[in-house]
Amino acid sequence: MADDTKRPGDEPFEEGASAEGAPGADAEAAAADAGADAGAVNADAASAEGIEEDELTVQDILDAAAREVDEPTSEHLADLKRVTAEYANYRRRTEANREVERERVTVDVVKGLIPVLDDLDRAEKHGDLVEDSAFSTIAAKLRASVERLGVRPFGTVGEPFDPTIHEAIFQLPTADIESDTVGDVIETGYFLGASLLRVAKVVVQVPSDG
Repeated sequence: MADDTKRPGDEPFEEGASAEGAPGADAEAAAADAGADAGAVNADAASAEGIEEDELTVQDILDAAAREVDEPTSEHLADLKRVTAEYANYRRRTEANREVERERVTVDVVKGLIPVLDDLDRAEKHGDLVEDSAFSTIAAKLRASVERLGVRPFGTVGEPFDPTIHEAIFQLPTADIESDTVGDVIETGYFLGASLLRVAKVVVQVPSDG
């Protein structure tokens, strides 16, 4: 007579059935999970290490700038020379323009004062500028102020006649001279620095045979 009693382990294993009761199944699953976790940790660590290596700190930038100053590359050195030359040219142009503008303003001021200086010259010739008088003191101060601006008067009796700066309004033949000479000054001429503001109007003494 057959024994129908079922013993543990006699149940047939069905495909797809749970393997929870199989020996070693839990260990294999745990090992797989641990490997996955370890891989993720390693990946994160590698990623973090890569970021740290690629990131630039402020000190890195300062060090690079210092090295560039100490040993500039040929390209940067050329740029530096170009910028330096452009700045030097800019300064020269600015200074030249400033000087031209200053001289232009001075010329305008002095041209407005020249008629006053002419009046002072005429008053002096007529004896109206009495020494130590209030009028003579004012005249002296005005002339000194004009000279401080760089204005230089010219045209005196006895100096050689120069047609580039003298305007002859009359010729006076004179026996005791050998060349054309200023005999009298009708209007004083003026220079501003090296620039001619006005020619001097003069009477010219010319040599005479008789």
